[in-house]
Amino acid sequence: MRLTLFPERTFVTKIGMTDRIGHDTLTLADGSIGKLPDHLLIEIFIRVPVSEWAEISCVKKQWANMFRGECLWQAALARTFPRAAQAKRWPGPIPRGLSRRRYIALQVNKQIFSLDGEMDEIVGHAYLFLKEQLELSTMPPPSGVLHGTIIDQFIACGKSRDTAHELASQIWLAVIDNLEENEQTFLLLKRLALEGDVFLPYPYSRSIQVQWRVFEKLFTDFRDCFNQVDYYDVLACAKNKFQPIPSLWLGY
Repeated sequence: MRLTLFPERTFVTKIGMTDRIGHDTLTLADGSIGKLPDHLLIEIFIRVPVSEWAEISCVKKQWANMFRGECLWQAALARTFPRAAQAKRWPGPIPRGLSRRRYIALQVNKQIFSLDGEMDEIVGHAYLFLKEQLELSTMPPPSGVLHGTIIDQFIACGKSRDTAHELASQIWLAVIDNLEENEQTFLLLKRLALEGDVFLPYPYSRSIQVQWRVFEKLFTDFRDCFNQVDYYDVLACAKNKFQPIPSLWLGY
């Protein structure tokens, strides 16, 4: 499926619509797409790849408003994730949100975690919660608080402590791997690495794999961002947590 955008007066678009039945192509020319009612435009847009939606929303103010509204996201949710309509609201500290939020959470699960069943949407929401807290907050809460919130969410949904710990660890690893490579992320990872060890009972303690990934990212992807003092401070913390440490981490 592909959408090509041109100035509105000479708007010509071909949208390949693919579903379980087969393949069809809809061609609208001479600006006639601008005359379609909103409900038909929604049916067209939700059949276009998600990667094209930001571009579509920039064509007309009317279309931008449709992507801000609830109707398009409800339709997209029903088409892409039909079981989502049957999902009940869950208890816990991380809310479900409206259709747009739910759609994004389910896409996150589909593309990153590939989980199935009743937990798929909650995992996506937990991922969004953690990523937003780490990226958007000028001073994110301590990692123990964020980790505990995710653990509480899964336990409130009836998951065992072991399952909650495993899911939370997967979410942390996925978020760390998908952070933007910029100065803000470097400062965030450095702060996580230098956080003092606070004893928390299982499953509220972060896994060794998560702690390792923080240092690994710092010493590989962000190695050039260190000054000498920061490098040796972080290296000392790494040596206190892990023995032995990789030789690639050594040498300023």
